[in-house]
Amino acid sequence: MLRLSKLADYAVVLLARLGQEDGLHTAPALSAATGIAEPTVAKVLRILSQACLVEAQRGARGGHRLARPISAIPLADVIVAMDGPIALTACVDGATGGCEAEGHCPVRGRWDPVNEAVRAALSAVTIADLARPSCSELHRPAPVFPPVAGAARRAAPVAAE
Repeated sequence: MLRLSKLADYAVVLLARLGQEDGLHTAPALSAATGIAEPTVAKVLRILSQACLVEAQRGARGGHRLARPISAIPLADVIVAMDGPIALTACVDGATGGCEAEGHCPVRGRWDPVNEAVRAALSAVTIADLARPSCSELHRPAPVFPPVAGAARRAAPVAAE
């Protein structure tokens, strides 16, 4: 199974959160808003900053902000920043020495088109695409609250006598 690391998943969540509001966001505030442990938030932000996906500002009024809009951040960039190059096999893109059977492998070099397709698919999806509300969230019925005792009497207009 192809699976993202937890750090890559956390990075997507943090970027989506940063994209909700302009301005600087501290690690403690992001931790509280996302439920991700503060040390993990700090670690992910440091990696995203090194990859130029977020900008850090030091000081008493410091924090982090997006380096560009989430609509301009492909999922592939986040995965590469957090997990390294996107590849399904060790023998991708002409790499050698990653497999004991490479000398007589009948599919050697044939994975490159598959890897390119995966990279292209991940590059076509942005963090903004992932941060959009789902169809079920958009069409969720409004909550119905039970009536509060006496609310109808207070809300009704009083007739003048």
